[in-house]
Amino acid sequence: MRRLAALALGLWLAASGGPAQADDVPVKPQRIVSLNMCTDELVLRLASPQHIASVTWLSQDPRNANMAGLARTIPANHGLVEEVLAHKPDLVVAGAYTTRATVALLKRVGVTVREFGVPSNLAEMRQQIRDMAKLLGEQENGEELIAGIDARLAALSSRPRPAHPRAIVLRPNGFTTGRGSLVDEILTAAGLTNLAAELGIDNYGQIALETVAIGEADILILNTTPDGPPSLAHEILHHPVLARLGDRLKLVALPSKLWTCAGPAVIDAIELLLDAAAPASTGTRP
Repeated sequence: MRRLAALALGLWLAASGGPAQADDVPVKPQRIVSLNMCTDELVLRLASPQHIASVTWLSQDPRNANMAGLARTIPANHGLVEEVLAHKPDLVVAGAYTTRATVALLKRVGVTVREFGVPSNLAEMRQQIRDMAKLLGEQENGEELIAGIDARLAALSSRPRPAHPRAIVLRPNGFTTGRGSLVDEILTAAGLTNLAAELGIDNYGQIALETVAIGEADILILNTTPDGPPSLAHEILHHPVLARLGDRLKLVALPSKLWTCAGPAVIDAIELLLDAAAPASTGTRP
């Protein structure tokens, strides 16, 4: 694999006449390659399809991605440097924590690469949309996308809120999400109190199933994907204890694609939680 990547780099350099200037971003890139499912979504929402050379294969699966229909019309990549160079990109966008070896190699030969982190709240989500829109030369599309998000948030804010029922998120491998995360803000926007934050968990951390069982949660949010492939990581979400907990608290299945990436689907997650929490508000502890 390394030899293949080195050969691809050599051929690319020979064809291009040497390393380009990595800081040279076209006013409106014409051959965009995305290496991360979340940057895929923003690129697909903001750029014209004819300007998108490739997105990741993950974004072509409707179980995991919100823009799968459009993504399937665009060539897919698996984050390999030879795949990226074959598309002759004038801009590569990537996540700050994924495809690190590929990103490093691309920067080494002067390919224009921009990396995006993970927003921890709605304000950072808006800023990331603006940053991506500016990078793509699609500022108007970016502002329209943000305006649509804010309009939906305003509409949801007028809905009655439950009396702050306590909720806890349970992800594969027993992970939960505490304060300082976008998920925490989603729960707050839905009128829920994040029990993980009350337990002192910051961002992402593991929680014992016993803690969930004896805790004082009113709602247990299972972060799961319908019809997803079986895995050991997901087994905890089907533990018999959780089935029994359904007698005293509400179990809510929230598709992971609604809040894995920061974008309009986050509002779908808030709306789903509002709907789920409404019946649970009766008799909820103050």
